[in-house]
Amino acid sequence: MATAYHNLSDYDFNSVPDASAMKFGIVVSEWNHNITGALLEGAVNTLQKHGAKPENILVKTVPGSFELTFGSAQLIKHTDVDAVIALGCVVRGDTPHFDYVCMGATQGITSLNEKGDTPVIYGLITTNSMQQAEDRAGGKLGNKGDECAVTAIKMIDFAWSIKK
Repeated sequence: MATAYHNLSDYDFNSVPDASAMKFGIVVSEWNHNITGALLEGAVNTLQKHGAKPENILVKTVPGSFELTFGSAQLIKHTDVDAVIALGCVVRGDTPHFDYVCMGATQGITSLNEKGDTPVIYGLITTNSMQQAEDRAGGKLGNKGDECAVTAIKMIDFAWSIKK
């Protein structure tokens, strides 16, 4: 469903599993920090609201959204996180750079999910304007960080349920 018809922060609280035993990695882009910082805040707050312990939330930064794939892969390789949330923001400009960054990050995260056992949650906001990004980072359309945190919890629960 398009974000215009769905608030990113609206969900059934009771449908989200307890996250107290889960470990999370968050890779966040430094580029467009006014947006990515708000996404990070939303994700961390939502994880903790569902029982995640602060010591089980590892946050690492990368320079830009294109680097989210490498950062996510390194967290999976070198830590014991149960899921990674990749947060970034790319706003369309006057050149094709937007397309290359979005395509590269999307394909990279998809590849990690296809080949790995640790879910990587796609938290990349791709918009035509900074206002659209602000609307999705705690503005009138909610916070994509909240949605990503809920998705991470549910994907860990899913992975654990089929490994039993």
